[in-house]
Amino acid sequence: MSESHPRSRRDCLKTLAGAAVSIATPLVTATQRGQAAEPDPQPSPVIDTHMHVWSDDPERFPFVHPFKPDFKQPPASATVEMLLEDMDQNGVTHAVLVQCIYNGWDNRYVAACAKAYPGRFRAQGLIDLTRSNSADKLDEWVTGYGLSGMRLNPIYYQGRDEWLTSPAHHALWKKAEELGAVFNMFIASQQLPRLEKLVRQFPTVPVLIDHLAYIKADAPAAELGKLLALARFPNVSVKVSELQSIAPSRKYPYEDAYELVERVYDAFGPDRLLWGTGFPGAARAHYHCPTLKQELDLIRYKLPFLTAEDKPKILGANAARIWKFDV
Repeated sequence: MSESHPRSRRDCLKTLAGAAVSIATPLVTATQRGQAAEPDPQPSPVIDTHMHVWSDDPERFPFVHPFKPDFKQPPASATVEMLLEDMDQNGVTHAVLVQCIYNGWDNRYVAACAKAYPGRFRAQGLIDLTRSNSADKLDEWVTGYGLSGMRLNPIYYQGRDEWLTSPAHHALWKKAEELGAVFNMFIASQQLPRLEKLVRQFPTVPVLIDHLAYIKADAPAAELGKLLALARFPNVSVKVSELQSIAPSRKYPYEDAYELVERVYDAFGPDRLLWGTGFPGAARAHYHCPTLKQELDLIRYKLPFLTAEDKPKILGANAARIWKFDV
């Protein structure tokens, strides 16, 4: 691990965490002394900020893949019922549903799931960013359907992403400011400097970088530098997700990606990192994702630089603040 990047803040936190006294059951309880026992403290939320689900009813919620006209159906099931079962079995209290590309710009399923379980879910949709009416579509989905925001996906348009600086796209960000909408960015590293211009212009729009911008752990330092440059903007956070996609080994627990994650941690701090996974149920195995327990263990036990204070923030508290979960 390189010693060239800052350590002082983290070392201080580790020292404080090490000095903390863990809460244990007293030998003589308040009830035994004839006093009323204090209620258990409210547990910290555990919020999966990146969950793709889709319906098993294609007649009601058709699969209209915008980039694959011959697409028929997903290779695995991933319903909200499967997700709820996973969550309940693993102590995940809430999730952010992110529209999957399989349903294209039709966000009705994730909207219906969030409406059916408003205490547990928020939903991020997709819109066609190349259309001039993208701001109106954002308004429609947020105001009319209750979505929290959108996933913007310039990664699908590499080499043809001129709309990123178009008047229509600026109108989209302006509308997001008015609505209080959240944007999560599915974006390639070479597109990050263009995103920086928008972040600077619209500082009140929460921006979340999906999957560490898919920067490989063995990529040139300049690639990671494009992501770290966004740390100067307080409205930008990063999802520590899909480590299997950035670790050269692709083997859990992805130790060869830890140095990259630590560099991001040093730059953004624990208040602007978020935990997310991907798919529920058997779909995890199909897409070569870890189990939900393994994903939780990455934050709770595997990443060696995280302090005891950091973990509840990354696992849920930060997401609760951004998406305004009632926890």
